[in-house]
Amino acid sequence: MTAGTRMLDSLLRELESETTRVTVYRRESDPPIDDIFPNRNVDITYKALPPAGPDPFVVVERNSEFVGVLGLSELEALVEPPIVRSQDDDGVSEAYRVFFDVLDDTVFTAMDRTTLLAVSREIEDRAYRVGTGTLRVSFQRFSAFQSQIAVYRSLAADTSLDIHIHGVADWDPPAIDGITYHDSDAGSLGRYWALTFDGGGDPMQASGLLAEERDDGYTGFWSDDAGIVANIERGLVEHV
Repeated sequence: MTAGTRMLDSLLRELESETTRVTVYRRESDPPIDDIFPNRNVDITYKALPPAGPDPFVVVERNSEFVGVLGLSELEALVEPPIVRSQDDDGVSEAYRVFFDVLDDTVFTAMDRTTLLAVSREIEDRAYRVGTGTLRVSFQRFSAFQSQIAVYRSLAADTSLDIHIHGVADWDPPAIDGITYHDSDAGSLGRYWALTFDGGGDPMQASGLLAEERDDGYTGFWSDDAGIVANIERGLVEHV
């Protein structure tokens, strides 16, 4: 295990030890939302709303501290997340942005590639809008990057981003100005899907994703914490 892999493992284990509590305020006729949180670190409590009360909503707490409030409609973003990035703010729905912001640093288990791609699009979209800084990406294998080439050609051509693609070299990617490729060992970084954007000099714009492929899917988290993002980035750089 490399130093970079140990760092990524440590980050994931640390956040797995934290607990997110979700209190759902709904009417008796509303369906439960347990399937939206396939995550052993999320405790769900249901409370009744009166018939004439507000629309159903949830209150999110982490380690007993208030994080935010979401409407149940926003939670549907996890089930059907947007995966298309455009060149303006309409590329990711407002509901998904709220979901992304409130549930950062929450470890989810059994995530599929569609959800990971949607979270990746949010980070890429933020990097596109800022237009400067460093974006590092690991789709595990270069062959997985093949379907993302059009997106990254646009990122490289339309911005001043310094883009680095990490992965196992099982395919020969094309040379693209502004993009540097880094071959990683299959036994280390090969099991991680990760993205980091350093914010382009603004820590408030930093964002990152780290997910480890396991037998039942991916276990991982996304974060807007500049310190956590920097640690994910260091884990990727250790493999250069």
